[in-house]
Amino acid sequence: MHTRFPPEPNGYPRRARQEICLNSRPAQEYGGKFNLRFDDTNPLKEEMEFVEGIKRDVLWLGADWSGPHGGGIFWSSDYFQRMYDYAVELVRKGKAYVCDLTAEQTREYRGTLTEPGRPSPYRNRSVEENLDLLDRMRRGEFPDGSRTLRAKIDMASPNLNLRDPVMYRILHATHHNTGDAWCIYPMYDWAHGLEDSIEGITHSICTLEFENHRPLYDWFIHAINEGRTDDGSGPWGKRIPHPRQIEFAKLALTTVLMSKRNLRRLVEEGYVAGWDDPRMPTICAMRRRGYTPESLRNLCEQVGVTKYNSVTEVVVLENAVRDHLNKGAPRRMAVLRPLRVVISNWADGGDADRVEWMDAVNNPEDPGAGTRSVPFTRELFVERDDFMEDPPKGFFRLAPGVEVRLRYAYWITCREVVKDAAGNAVELRCTYDPATRGGESPPPGPDGKVRKVKATLHWVSASHCRRAEVRLFDRLFVADEPGKRTGNFLDDVNPASLETIRDAAVEPSLVETTPDEPAWPDGIRRFQFERLGYFCVDPDSTADRPVFNRTVTLKDTWAKVAAKGG
Repeated sequence: MHTRFPPEPNGYPRRARQEICLNSRPAQEYGGKFNLRFDDTNPLKEEMEFVEGIKRDVLWLGADWSGPHGGGIFWSSDYFQRMYDYAVELVRKGKAYVCDLTAEQTREYRGTLTEPGRPSPYRNRSVEENLDLLDRMRRGEFPDGSRTLRAKIDMASPNLNLRDPVMYRILHATHHNTGDAWCIYPMYDWAHGLEDSIEGITHSICTLEFENHRPLYDWFIHAINEGRTDDGSGPWGKRIPHPRQIEFAKLALTTVLMSKRNLRRLVEEGYVAGWDDPRMPTICAMRRRGYTPESLRNLCEQVGVTKYNSVTEVVVLENAVRDHLNKGAPRRMAVLRPLRVVISNWADGGDADRVEWMDAVNNPEDPGAGTRSVPFTRELFVERDDFMEDPPKGFFRLAPGVEVRLRYAYWITCREVVKDAAGNAVELRCTYDPATRGGESPPPGPDGKVRKVKATLHWVSASHCRRAEVRLFDRLFVADEPGKRTGNFLDDVNPASLETIRDAAVEPSLVETTPDEPAWPDGIRRFQFERLGYFCVDPDSTADRPVFNRTVTLKDTWAKVAAKGG
């Protein structure tokens, strides 16, 4: 088995790209080879920036073209001369001709789904005239768009792809690989099947959009093989390989926009910060957001392969990420919106400035991950959302007179609320119970009863914490099918898809790498912020200004928000 992934270097790969997984995994599992091949047939839209980005993404997903099962990295431009020679051969066989119709006229002559096309007035040019014109096209004698080379197939075919498709167009443009060596460039449909044949690809695994193109790819191979033999004794030489093409439905997700044209609008019109903005469905954006390649591969395995176009709930992707990060991400404490807590009886246990170090579990899913020491001091920060002065029924967090557990530390009770001039709480004065160290329940009272608390809060030491920027990313669109309601996908952009918190308080180990922190293969540091979600360190992060991106929340809160009309 020899497979390939053939991206066009005119953008960044999107979503989990089943094509990458489905082409590389079988080669690995069955001892075959996997190629990465760039279909660089349009120099006007291709950039080396995209080439390098695609290479990073393919490797990150686990598809290695240079490893034990790697077939290599290739370019369509590697085969320009060979494809041109095949084109000349088809002209000689009377199966291709040079056409002078403009692009608009060609579309008009093509017909419709219900009406057959009309033959081009240049369809019956002699072989000699076609060879002369093609050679002059090749040598640059004609301006852009003035002539094309077309296959002579069937203008009445019910498959529009077989109605004399264009094989070459004139394009005086510098190519990133071939420079100015060519001024005619092969069309995608002419090049695609031939590249697979030249590389010896056995299985061309692609999406359903290419199903109606398969008869054309087959026609090109059959036309070239006409007059050829297996041993090369025929008049045209040896037969060329004929790859088997297998199509499958794309992996489509709710709320996710996949059109490259529309994604480009989001970037160019400033709705997102770039192709790697963590809200985008590109692989580079998913990586920056903290998604793991394992979770994306698991998603592809879970969704499976089908011939039926369907849409998968985006929560399936989010759950795949949660499942993987839950097992491997170390736990840390971070307070996004800090509210100061002062333990007023801290001096009763000795020095008011003393620091006690609490043992905190690194990962309850992995006993081997061990523990870390977290500083506990007289002054702490807790989440502002974890306090209400006049709480409604069912609010079990901090409130005046209410006792709660601080994770890994002590039980505290709110005794006094300090407010600013506007009436906002700026400080909570609390007492702690020394008998509850480590968060353990206190011993029974004189009546034999044991006190209980209904909430456990996370916290950080006010004097030891580090300040950080935290970016809370959410879904980019509020609709399952962006644009379906109004016809304009921009109407469904989620205005709350990014919230930036610039002064969060995080425990020191989130900034200073500790020996017990696991190393992720891609070098991205990932964590679970207790009670908040999964986060990763952003490339913008520095020692003086750490930046964390929220990958996904701990639970799917979107359905609850949507149900309330939020």
